[in-house]
Amino acid sequence: MQLKHKLLVLLVCLFIAPARLLAQENQFSGWAAWFHSQRLSEHWGYSFDGQFRSHDDLSYLKHTLLRPSANYYFANNKVAALGYAYIATNGRTADGSKTFRPEHRIWQQYTYSHKLGKHIAVAHRFRLEQRFLGQTANNKNDDYFAQRFRYFVRGIIPFKNDSAVFAKGPFLALQNEIFFNVQNKNRVNKHFFDQNRAYVALGYRVSKMFDVEAGYLNQYINLAEAYTLNHVAQIAFYTRF
Repeated sequence: MQLKHKLLVLLVCLFIAPARLLAQENQFSGWAAWFHSQRLSEHWGYSFDGQFRSHDDLSYLKHTLLRPSANYYFANNKVAALGYAYIATNGRTADGSKTFRPEHRIWQQYTYSHKLGKHIAVAHRFRLEQRFLGQTANNKNDDYFAQRFRYFVRGIIPFKNDSAVFAKGPFLALQNEIFFNVQNKNRVNKHFFDQNRAYVALGYRVSKMFDVEAGYLNQYINLAEAYTLNHVAQIAFYTRF
């Protein structure tokens, strides 16, 4: 690896490092995800991702997320999207009783992609989402509406730099996403800063249409009176047609 690439990796790792090294509570969970994008014409396409996320110590399935969108391509590297998301959240009370909260979202986003040098692909994503959180029980009046802004950056660094177009082979993935509550934060966690997700993974590009990767995600969650650091083992599949 060339010196400039080593420096890039170091800088990105420093950038995605969580703001605090110690958390009040540490959790360990597993996530599985599938991300798909489909180009239908010069300007139109759609995307979909489905995700399954466990609770601490893989004790039960906490989140199921389904998220489709319609995409408009201004250019190959400039894409706008309008989407919907459904999130099913399972929980437990202090006495062990099960809880369930549905969430519906409408979201808008813009993604800009570019190259660093000849081989490193970088994507920036800006997303605004409107969150409609349902009640945790029929006899509780705890549903609410909130808005959140998210900024995501992801870099793909191929291990082999023998072609201008990365079509096959192993790679390193680095990404970070930061979340901000922009409306009704007092119902969420009382903070403008909501959470941060830093991620590093090893992947393999099977073809231009299919990637698989496994890595570690560090999720810093800001709570009303405390904070949690969630250590996540993640496996993800990416398909593109």
